[in-house]
Amino acid sequence: MAALTGLQIQKLLPKTNCKECGSNTCLAFAMKLAAKKTELSECPYASDEAKRVLGAASEPPVKCVDIGPGRTLKIGGETVLYRHEKTFAHQTLLAVNVSDTDSIETADTILKTVRDYVLERVGERLVIDMVSVTQKGTDASAFVSLATKAWEMTKKPLVLNSPDLKALVSAAAAVKGSRSIIASATPGTADQLWPVAKENDHALALTAESLDDLVPLAARVKDAGFNDLLLQFSTHSLAELFQTNTIARRTALKDSYKPLGYPTLRFVETGGLMADTAEAINEICKFGGVCVLPGFDAAQMASLMTLRLNVYTDPQKPIQVEPKVYPVGEPKADSPVFVTTNFSLTYFMVSGEIENSGLSAWLVVPECEGMSVLTAWAAGKFSGSTIAKFIKEIGFEQQVTCRNIVIPGYVAQISGELEENLPGWKVLVGPQEAADIESFVKARI
Repeated sequence: MAALTGLQIQKLLPKTNCKECGSNTCLAFAMKLAAKKTELSECPYASDEAKRVLGAASEPPVKCVDIGPGRTLKIGGETVLYRHEKTFAHQTLLAVNVSDTDSIETADTILKTVRDYVLERVGERLVIDMVSVTQKGTDASAFVSLATKAWEMTKKPLVLNSPDLKALVSAAAAVKGSRSIIASATPGTADQLWPVAKENDHALALTAESLDDLVPLAARVKDAGFNDLLLQFSTHSLAELFQTNTIARRTALKDSYKPLGYPTLRFVETGGLMADTAEAINEICKFGGVCVLPGFDAAQMASLMTLRLNVYTDPQKPIQVEPKVYPVGEPKADSPVFVTTNFSLTYFMVSGEIENSGLSAWLVVPECEGMSVLTAWAAGKFSGSTIAKFIKEIGFEQQVTCRNIVIPGYVAQISGELEENLPGWKVLVGPQEAADIESFVKARI
């Protein structure tokens, strides 16, 4: 498969362009197959010859597993070991645990928090992805009841975690339709649990005492006809976890070793907040699929989500806002005008500091391909002529009477060019750092 190009693969496809695979054309689907970003099974009309020639080799080296109602959450499906090689495709899912031994009030508080939590960061709305439901008591019905409540309250997929086989079977049936994860199937219980997962449309997490035991278990379940799997490694230190995650991912990608080509599940339970955070950071940075936190801590969650956003942002596609004029506060026609680039972080920092100063103003954001101020200037995307052209094209001069415009201090050198291209305007050189905008406003505006 690795030797076949997209065009060669297309010759083996039906060429109907039916779009049922999710791609617009058979060629587009073939290109995804060549990049190992999809599986041949997605094509409902693949011929026997195509299945024979392409076969399992068409699968991504790390299988993509869909989670949640409508299968909207995805883990795995990765094709590179390092982010800078291309990009990471599917971010680590974060889950918060609730146990059947928690009081009703505590459980309800956790579930409401998971349901309602939203962190806004550079224009992105970040939410908690899943709920883990753990049985710590001896009452199986309490575990099943809690799983049902968690699904009904949050409508988020669950991680069903119980040592009781019968309890897992009952809970899996009770939350059918949630497309959750059943944990943790051992060599002794996997043969009973994978049919349950298949019947109720859930994924299954496999675990064993060592990789030597986990590898044949994964191969056995796959050969039995079930492949929506996650791997749950048994490690006893952060260093061992780091090493095991890396070995598994490298082996799956570099050696195309299928038994380790699955996303992972990790229960973080060190007993300390800092140690928990360190282990969760390891999961985010080192290929984790689902990371279950033992409880909710706002500071921890914000830190982990911010890290995850940074790691899983496509390095070739910076996060950016729409190029246009943004009102900050309630500006009028004579309100001051600021300008910055459309890199999301830059935009939100600048607009936030303007707002914090108590000033209502217009913020002009031209197209800079998501670059920061200095990068955009060096690339010729943020100059006096490009800013002036943008202002004229959108008719902004007709919308305001103010003729003062504040530029970032790092690009003071474009002030003369901007005044030449915007006759009648006065350019004010603002501070270099967004944090100094408030003092600049008080002193100059």
